[in-house]
Amino acid sequence: MNVIVTGASRGIGYEVVRCFARVRENNILAISRNKQALNALKKECRDSHCPGKVYILPYDLGRPDMDKGLMPLIQAYFGQVDILINNAGALVNKPFLELSGEDFETLFRVNVFSAFRLSQFVVPIMGKGGHILNISSMGGFQGSVKFSGLSLYSASKGALAILTEAMAAELAPLGISVNCLALGSVQTEMLAEAFPGYEAPVDAPAMARFVCNFAENGQRYMNGKILPVALSTP
Repeated sequence: MNVIVTGASRGIGYEVVRCFARVRENNILAISRNKQALNALKKECRDSHCPGKVYILPYDLGRPDMDKGLMPLIQAYFGQVDILINNAGALVNKPFLELSGEDFETLFRVNVFSAFRLSQFVVPIMGKGGHILNISSMGGFQGSVKFSGLSLYSASKGALAILTEAMAAELAPLGISVNCLALGSVQTEMLAEAFPGYEAPVDAPAMARFVCNFAENGQRYMNGKILPVALSTP
């Protein structure tokens, strides 16, 4: 199985790659702008004797000029993609009245546009039964508790959730499913940035196991769903 994971240099994305790498048949392409962290991830998988193959692709998905030049880099590893996990995310923790246009552009470019564009690139080499899994947040789940300082982050994650529903409707005739997991509190670096000092009830490896299982099997039972996965928020 060929899997692409974005935002793979830390947190849940890092652990998702490690999880998939424990299965011999899996080939995983880990994408992040942090080349050093990707090298550390690949080394850790190798040192842990993970039988799956891990490939790394240092690339900044937040680039304003993100274009089809990325596709040849992906095809250098995979001729077909079975699972795409759009996990890359950015966070700005700042009062609403202090947010800038640059903050808006950064969050929506990384949290929404990168998933939109990468999915466009990958769909032509994704066969029937393929699964695109977008990683959102409870902050972007309608009716959930919202927190000061996270307005743009929550709005971008809400946009990703609605994009999921629209993509699922359009790609269903191709046999490709698109779902979204709205994650609650998970002990990661990003959570610490949003809620300093808070200790989440779930750690990254545990959530990664859930994400991997759903990415591999969730499309058999659902399509176009936005699923809250949370014990707390935060």
